[in-house]
Amino acid sequence: MSTRSTVARRLLRVPEITLYFWIIKGLSTALGEATSDYLVHVLHPVPAVLLGFVCFLFALGLQFSRRRYLAWAYWLAVCMVGVFGTMAADVLHVGFGVPYYASSALYGVALAAVFVTWQKSEKTLSIHSIDRFSREAFYWAAVVATFALGTAVGDLTAVTFHLGYLLSGLLFAAVIAIPALGYWRFHWNAIFAFWFAYVITRPLGASFADWMGKPTSARGLGWGEGPVSLGFAVIIAVLVAYLSVTHKDVQGERHRERPASSPPASNRVVHQPRGLLVRILVWLALLMVAAVVAFIVGYLIGPHFVARVL
Repeated sequence: MSTRSTVARRLLRVPEITLYFWIIKGLSTALGEATSDYLVHVLHPVPAVLLGFVCFLFALGLQFSRRRYLAWAYWLAVCMVGVFGTMAADVLHVGFGVPYYASSALYGVALAAVFVTWQKSEKTLSIHSIDRFSREAFYWAAVVATFALGTAVGDLTAVTFHLGYLLSGLLFAAVIAIPALGYWRFHWNAIFAFWFAYVITRPLGASFADWMGKPTSARGLGWGEGPVSLGFAVIIAVLVAYLSVTHKDVQGERHRERPASSPPASNRVVHQPRGLLVRILVWLALLMVAAVVAFIVGYLIGPHFVARVL
């Protein structure tokens, strides 16, 4: 690998995709859901949303001010996106009465628009290529959209389709296995599989957070949003502290020994933008199919049957 390529790797502004990444990502979605619900109930919704927005802007500003990937800054931004993304999705339903199926479709279109614009502008959606401001801006726009979309879809299955929080969590646990299996056994495009799984982590983590935090009258465990939020925050803090010390998720460190004959993932997919956009649209279609399946299941078994099972 050339010196310039090595330096570029060290300046990448997002982490390597490891097991730590998926664990913390899932925990951050649960934290965002529990924290958002807690703040909205403890404070008036308006100051709660404003507080979430200010923390969101502060965390993003901090992340953009870093010259390279730093675990604590990156994951702070992700957690704040999780909190504010949840609030943004809830505002449409609670504040303006927009049905969950409509907000899910709206955020799905917004996410598709971000991906299409990002692809046309930068010619790749790979996170292994996020080494400058424009690409990072597109990346965080996509992250915000995925959090909002995942929140709306999670509420759609749990509330509108009457599956409840636990069954919704189990449903999304099954859905997230699709990109994992596709990438592992069927050689799916790595970027497509990544973003597919990335979106599903949101309703997956949020569903289990709601299940743990909601009262028993709402078919939850009744632990309370505050304690659940605090618990997830402590676990995330421990994991991020470990990564900050060990640098196990720094892309430059992991790719430094890559043979020159083995190009990075971003170079392998840069010549197939049209095919990638098709895969993104297919993913959105699969997400809508999953929502339809959830609706059918909820309609057939009915909320009373689900209540007896749980």
